[in-house]
Amino acid sequence: MNFASDNWAGATAPVMAALARHSAGFASAYGTDPLTAALEKRFCEIFEREVSVFFVATGSAANSLALSAFARPGGAIFCHEDAHIRVDECGCPEFLTSGNKLVGVAGVNGKMTPEALSRSMADFPDGVVHHGQVAAVSITQATEVGTLYSLDEIAAIKAVAESRGVPLHMDGARFANALASLGATPAEMTWKAGVDALSFGATKNGCWCAEVIVFFDPEQAKGFEYFRKRAGHLFSKSRFVAAQLEGYLENDNWLTTAAHANEQAKRLAQGVEQRGGRLLSPVQANEVFPIIGKDQAAKLRQGGAMFHEWPVQASHPNAPVEGDVAIRLVTSFATSPEEVSQFLDLL
Repeated sequence: MNFASDNWAGATAPVMAALARHSAGFASAYGTDPLTAALEKRFCEIFEREVSVFFVATGSAANSLALSAFARPGGAIFCHEDAHIRVDECGCPEFLTSGNKLVGVAGVNGKMTPEALSRSMADFPDGVVHHGQVAAVSITQATEVGTLYSLDEIAAIKAVAESRGVPLHMDGARFANALASLGATPAEMTWKAGVDALSFGATKNGCWCAEVIVFFDPEQAKGFEYFRKRAGHLFSKSRFVAAQLEGYLENDNWLTTAAHANEQAKRLAQGVEQRGGRLLSPVQANEVFPIIGKDQAAKLRQGGAMFHEWPVQASHPNAPVEGDVAIRLVTSFATSPEEVSQFLDLL
């Protein structure tokens, strides 16, 4: 019963089959091979417009490099206060953006509101050199607590960013899970709602090592190849990232695996509530944050369940009370219905 992280899961059969298909023979290096070109074209088809794509190895690199394209001297990048780029990336965004400041914006259930964003940006008035410059806004889809921005909410965040003339970036580490849950198209959840750049995550959903930076205006991507090279993320054997993505995308495998993970998370959430537990936040993708008794958590671990405890501020309206603990359960393409049933039986 492994609910520790979708990063702990392996790779899907279609991804591994594609890697095997393309493992023999020779191909030109550094992204000049035919397979990489074919996948670049495939992304244009998926997003229903011409896009510029850049393969990188990790989600941290995707987020940090995407933001580096929008960095400004004394720049301020606005994100939710619990965003992965602000809390979990070891200063990588600040480093690769040459010191741009990450400004945390408060918001319930992992989402910032347009009003809160506007107030935070007001602390950086244009033309006041002492305060610096607004540079970009970044949202996470799905958020750190498994919730989703609706298409209208994305557009509303974009409107605030646009009012200050800055771009909107989306951290899509769990992009497929969000897409499967909302039932939207990739275009609708990104550029049609105002997103300028996307970190397209595939590793959590069944790839081995494949993340993609997508620019929806190729003009914004001019010169970006130098940022990627300087950061050490230009693959010599780019075809193997392309191969993973070929297997990932073919026959809508990526949406099928994401929908499966979402469904198992939904089963977990319903089962937890039926057994007297409560949830820290709504379950809209593949993460569940139950609040259960500490004795229950111990029993689950003794029974073979793997999960992480989740820190919650005392001021949170759903914060655990004495004797309880918040935990995080993450499902994946590899989560079986039997694992979920076994976990709930133990609970």
